[in-house]
Amino acid sequence: MRALRLCLISLTMALPGPLRAQDRPLPKATPGAEVRYFTSIDGLMEGNADVILKETRQGKTVTGAVLDVCYPAEKGSSRKDRFVANLAVNGSTLTGSTQSIADKLPVTVKLTRKPTGDTFEFGGRISVGQKVTDVTSTDNSDLSEAEFNDARMTDDGISASPKDFTEVSPEAIAVKVKIDAAIDLLKSLREQNVEVLLNSLEVTCEALRAGAQVIDINVDPERAPSLLARLKATPGVVAAGWSAGMFDMERTIRFPAAEWRDKGKLNRDKLATAISGVLEKALNAKPASAKWSDNTGKLTLTFKRPSVLVPALGLTDTIKVTALPGPDRPDESDHIMLWVGAPSTSTADETDGPRLGLTDDLSADDGESNETNDSGTLDALAKQFKAQRWDVDKSAWK
Repeated sequence: MRALRLCLISLTMALPGPLRAQDRPLPKATPGAEVRYFTSIDGLMEGNADVILKETRQGKTVTGAVLDVCYPAEKGSSRKDRFVANLAVNGSTLTGSTQSIADKLPVTVKLTRKPTGDTFEFGGRISVGQKVTDVTSTDNSDLSEAEFNDARMTDDGISASPKDFTEVSPEAIAVKVKIDAAIDLLKSLREQNVEVLLNSLEVTCEALRAGAQVIDINVDPERAPSLLARLKATPGVVAAGWSAGMFDMERTIRFPAAEWRDKGKLNRDKLATAISGVLEKALNAKPASAKWSDNTGKLTLTFKRPSVLVPALGLTDTIKVTALPGPDRPDESDHIMLWVGAPSTSTADETDGPRLGLTDDLSADDGESNETNDSGTLDALAKQFKAQRWDVDKSAWK
């Protein structure tokens, strides 16, 4: 399950400009030629570079080389720049010049290459703009083309038409978009009442090389199909569909939808009241608030109860439980899946007059911590809704 980051963000950050192909095709290999790859050369860009050196060899002689380097555009920045340089081969020396793709900085490369048994040593100098890197890299192993392709294969995690929501989540949308179209797409999402996962704005080296990035979006499951239709029609979109999200099947129940829908839409008030009533008994706490997110369709319930930590102080436990309902499959769903998070508890002094300030030094959540168990909340909800639970061993509802 993806870690949840639920912060609606202003989408104004600059992404790298459009990817322009810098690779000039190498001459066709003559019979007996072999392509080999190096996927790391130590020391480039203070050790933060993602490096691919592609060599074409005739026997043990290198006849052509391409150096592809992706690196942080500024120190400590997640923004990436990249250059691709075709290198001239003169014995053990590889030289070339080019321009970085995003920042248009001049690049010069001069490397020496030395076989050392089964590995290789590289030395020399690479300059990008005013920054010069001295290269000293030993013990470098090369890969065949098949090994290189296997190692670089990635799954974008997008399911365009899942049969149900047991492996992907009804609220989690992913869109793969060409880099030069990403800004316009992100701007268009400002009007869609969605949450964009912040880390998906980073253009990775893999995305730069592919020319497209995957942007992750959380949306109310009831609006997900219409958002997907809009995204698929957006210029520059390569693929769009559902992806892994909040729904952990071990904390999800499934029950018939008819009773909880009104004219085809989820009756939020009725469902929230029913969930709150069950949790009130399971947690032995009084309901304090219930709030639905218009962006994601997530329900946040708050309860309060006297703390048993130091009864004489009259402290108060505040318990938060989040839940998210959604259809059990994309099309013609007649069941609702309900994911319920583990309760989290914070303790504070809410007495009249002067109050004792409390903090939890062992917690990174400012005094808030998960219960050691869920106080039977999930079992109680399953019983009340006459719901099915997920059988992990059989990968089926039971």
